[in-house]
Amino acid sequence: MTLEALKNLAKIGKIKAEPMNQAEIDRMLDMARKRLQDANVTELSQEGRFSSTYNAIHVAALAALRWHGYRSENRYLVFQSLDHTLGWPASKWRVLDAAHQKRNLAEYEGFLEIEESTIKELKQLAMSSLLMWKN
Repeated sequence: MTLEALKNLAKIGKIKAEPMNQAEIDRMLDMARKRLQDANVTELSQEGRFSSTYNAIHVAALAALRWHGYRSENRYLVFQSLDHTLGWPASKWRVLDAAHQKRNLAEYEGFLEIEESTIKELKQLAMSSLLMWKN
């Protein structure tokens, strides 16, 4: 992990340095687990499962950034920082970038075209990020 990259992002104002708060991180991880459980409810619409899965991985990624003592309001940077916070290769966080773009289309234009394979892949990434915590 390149923590120097996080320091550089803070220097240029892309993320904010903020003391790590374990209680906040624990709440975030609990929320991520609950969202992931919601994503497994087959009675939910495909859109609902996608949204739950996307939110699970986002809050887990944010928890990783917070654990390192940083915060970001920019979802893209939270995902991109996974390279530095969890040691994820670009191939993993780019899947999240694609999901982020789909989420934005849904939120801002009311259009969401999603496949089950995308939801499955996001669930696997969310589970992988949560397993790293071993809480």
